Amino acid sequence: MRSQRSSKEWVETATGETVARAMIGTHGLTGAEPIRPLATHVVLVHPEIHWNTGNAGRTCLATGATLHLIEPLGFSLADREVKRAGLDYWEHLDLRVWPSWDAFERELPTLGEPYFFSPKATRLVWDAPLGAAKSVVLVFGRETDGLPAELHERYRERLVAMPILSPLVRSLNLSTSVAIAVYEVLRQRRASLPDR
Repeated sequence: MRSQRSSKEWVETATGETVARAMIGTHGLTGAEPIRPLATHVVLVHPEIHWNTGNAGRTCLATGATLHLIEPLGFSLADREVKRAGLDYWEHLDLRVWPSWDAFERELPTLGEPYFFSPKATRLVWDAPLGAAKSVVLVFGRETDGLPAELHERYRERLVAMPILSPLVRSLNLSTSVAIAVYEVLRQRRASLPDR
């Protein structure tokens, strides 16, 4: 795995845990409440379109999430289009690139509770307890055909889908799905705070 660490400001909580201030942000998830060491990981398995990856990266940076890319990629990370989609934020992104799914999967248990996004899932994203765990891992397949069949089988109890009401639409854009999922994690976490 290659890691491109961001220039986030790191702070220590009252319990001695070090967390990124970016998890709270200037608009704050919790306002004046103490910083909670929560982590969100977004995983793109073999993404093909640079614009989607750049947009997903911008969403990750905005929400304090880590972006994991599983090779092979359908583009080069050196492509200016990737960085253009991420705007001038790309250099600050907490980005990790993995040589294969197998390499990533060995580390998956240490990252958090995984959820795999697929239009074939029967459980909707709204019904999944995405905000319940301290760390959550949101896994998305590539644009043309989603997650590999073996992941559908292995993680069938962890599959979730986006609500799509029209029979004319089979799936949403990858970067749109990432944004919906990450903000649903934040919404659930905020809803679980006392006095909400």
